[in-house]
Amino acid sequence: MRTTPPRSRPSGGLESLWTLFTAPVVWAAHFLICYLGVAIYCAKRDRFPIGFDAIRVGIGVATAFALVAILVSAWLAWRQWGFGAHDPPHDEPTRHDRTLFQGFATLLLSGLSFIAVIFVALPVLFVTECLQ
Repeated sequence: MRTTPPRSRPSGGLESLWTLFTAPVVWAAHFLICYLGVAIYCAKRDRFPIGFDAIRVGIGVATAFALVAILVSAWLAWRQWGFGAHDPPHDEPTRHDRTLFQGFATLLLSGLSFIAVIFVALPVLFVTECLQ
C-alpha cells in the first residue's frame, strides 16, 4: 500500500504568494482610479458640482494610500528576504531559498510599483483643467 507524503503547510506569517502580487495590483487599481476618474469627469463635467481641483485632491489622496500600501508590501518583502542579510542568487531547490527569492522578487516589484504610481499621478501636477 502506497502512502502519499504529508504536504507542507504554507507559512502562517503575512508573507505568502499573495504579497508578491500586492504592489502591482495596487498600482493597477491606482491607475484605473486616476485615469478613469479624470476621463469620466472631463467627459461629463457639466453634471458634476465639483471642480477639477477636487479631482486633483482626490488623486493625491489615492496616490498617498497607494504609496503607503506599496511601502507596507515592500517592508513585508524585506522582512521575508531576511532584511537583506542573504545575497542573491537564491537558486537552491530548498524552501528557504524559495522564500528568500520570493521576498527579493516582491521587494523589486514593490519598488517598480512605487515608481509607477508616482508616474501615474505626475500629470495632475501639470494639468490644471480638462482640455477640449
